[in-house]
Parts: sequence; C-alpha cells; structure tokens
Amino acid sequence: MTTATPLSAPEARRIALRAQGLLGAPDRRAATRGVLRHLGAVQLDTISVLARSHELVPYARLGAISRPAIEEAYWATPPAPAHSFEYWSHAACILPVEEWPHFAFRRRAYRSRPQWNHELSPAAYEAVIAQLRAEGPQTATELGGAKNGGPWWDWSDAKIAVERALMYGEVVCTRRTGWRRVYDLAERAVPKELFHDDLDDLECTRRLIRQAATALGVGTRSDLADYHRLRAEQFDAVIDDCGLVPVTVEGWAKPAWAAPEALETVPRGRHRTTLLSPFDSLIWERARTERVFGFTHRLEAYVPKPKRVYGYFAMPVLAGGRLVGRVDPAREGRTLVARQASLGGDQPGGVPAKKALGPTAEALAEAASWVGCTEVRVERVDPPELRTALAAEATRAVAARQR
Repeated sequence: MTTATPLSAPEARRIALRAQGLLGAPDRRAATRGVLRHLGAVQLDTISVLARSHELVPYARLGAISRPAIEEAYWATPPAPAHSFEYWSHAACILPVEEWPHFAFRRRAYRSRPQWNHELSPAAYEAVIAQLRAEGPQTATELGGAKNGGPWWDWSDAKIAVERALMYGEVVCTRRTGWRRVYDLAERAVPKELFHDDLDDLECTRRLIRQAATALGVGTRSDLADYHRLRAEQFDAVIDDCGLVPVTVEGWAKPAWAAPEALETVPRGRHRTTLLSPFDSLIWERARTERVFGFTHRLEAYVPKPKRVYGYFAMPVLAGGRLVGRVDPAREGRTLVARQASLGGDQPGGVPAKKALGPTAEALAEAASWVGCTEVRVERVDPPELRTALAAEATRAVAARQR
C-alpha cells in the first residue's frame, strides 16, 4: 500500500491557491484563455452585479484586464476555429475545446435517457438540425423563437430541439451574443481532430478527475468528483489509475489526493487581493471552502431578503491567502456601492475584522477601477463601528489608483 504524504493545513491551502492561479505570478501572456485552460471549467450564471461570473473569474487572477478582451478570449467568431464550448460540467460552464472528447460519456448518457421535461417530435428536431446545416450558426430566436409566450420554461419546439441537440453533442455553443447562445453544428464548429466520442466512459472520467486535481491542487473524493459533477462510484472506478498522490491533510477527516506537480515545489509568490465571484471554482463547493479556509460561503441571491445575512451577491474577499470578509456590491452610475461589508473571518481562528479593513478597501478600489467607477460608497458594515474606517480606507485606495 502506498504511504500517504502528510500535509499541514496551511500547506494544503497554499497548494490550492497556487493551483487555482491565485498565488504566484499570473500568466498574463496566456491571459483569459490560459485561465480557462488551466481551470478546465468556468461557470456561467445570469446574475450580473459588477460583471458576470465568467468575467470575474479571470479578473480575480489577472487583475483589471479589459472586459471586452475577456469576452473575445472566450468566444470564437467564425471562420476562426473554436477554442471553447459550453456544456454541463460543474454546472453550465465554458470549457476548453480540448475537453470535448472528455465529455463523450455525458453525451452518451443524455442520448440514452428519456426526456422527462418536454415532448418533442422527431420532425421538429430534424427541422432545427436542417436549418443550422443550411443557414449556419443561429440563436434560438433565429431558429424560430425561444418561447411560446408563457413562463420562462415554456420553451418553443425550436428551443427544446436545439437544447436537446446541445446535450447530445450534435449541436454546440461556441459563442454568445447579447448573452444569447449562438448554436452551430458540432461537426462544423469543433476542430476535426477533437470531434470524436472515441474515449470510453472510464477514460473520460479518468481524464476529468486528473484535470480536477490539477485545477484544485489537492482534494478529497467529494472535491475531485464534484469539480465536473461526477458520481462517487465513477470516481472510485478510476482513482487508482489517475496518477494522483495520496495525501493526508491536517484537520481533514477524509483521505485526499494531490496532483503530482502540486507537490514538486513549495508554493510561493504574491497572493492576490481581490473580490471573488460566488461561482469561482476556488470556493464553489461549500464544504471544501469551510475545510480549506475556515470560511462559510453561501450565495443568498435566492434567499428571501429578510433572511439574508451577508447580502444578495456577497463576494468573498481574498487577501494574503485567506478569506477575510465579504462585500455585497452594487453600481450606481460611476459609484461602486458596498451595500454591506462583513469584515473578518466567521469561524474561530479567522482573520480579525480590523485586519480585514485594508485588504477589503484595496479590493473595492481595484474592482471600482475595473468596471469604470470613480468612487466607492460604503453603506453597512459588520461590525458597524468600522464603517467610517472602511469608507476612509476605500476613498484613499481609489485616490491612489487615480494618481
């Protein structure tokens, strides 16, 4: 039996941060595409406060890069070859096009399972495929309309058909326009050398577990399986053949594994100070975030307003390799508003609130600059006695960036 490599809790945390691109010098030459290739998945979400989540992910790692450049990096415009595609991974995600073969197992599963939500005739499905073949890439609206006129889930036959074809892998989305998916035939959009379902289910899951380990650095069974939403039994079937290193982590109750390259050198370098999207892969699994950072993270956008603790879109503040608080932001013209700032860690041993003042102010100032705001206004702060100090720190940080 292989002896597990012991890691302290701080070592595991630094390994995770480096693996996620948040410790050490960022790869600015590879920019957004480099972030996407390394993370292997960037989650999409409709909520936009400062920006949409898929913009916030490269921003957190690279700093205040051009937002149009982020969009251009994700989406290909024909006749340029696709370098990414949308599919179901951790959730709805942008994925590097090189991962197309790895999701053959999921496409096969979708093709073999019954469609329980929407009835659809074969003729309606074939009509959408024929239209895309004849007319090229189109949105659902161009294919015949996305809805029948009822609630949001009252999809038209065209929308049902094209989304089903997307799940099957016959159709692919490689770009968006005005947040609407643009669909094309996968055989036309995916590079020929990648357009195949040759990998069997075990090889697909083996590669995805290995990729998850590279992106996370170190993780438990649930961490690594959850990255691409694999089942526990799928993980168990391949873990011995993934080339990962068994480790034990101080304070972790369950066995863990690390990517071999994560253990080759000691993680060093500059820590990013930034606001994180609640959908960032560093923190998207709540149990892992509590285990690695001692920090309870929960998106409250769908929690009734009176029951919210930290705010509608509370963004954790990362600084010095720790999660030091949260900010619930908004924008009013050229002003970034911190509707609520919750300073300090929320578990024993967390960062004290006063020590979170400076990093939170710096994170607010950089975010304001990135989205074109010239002022920061602080409304509520927890603890309330630090509101004046945070407002003053944020004003100084904004002014320093404008000099």
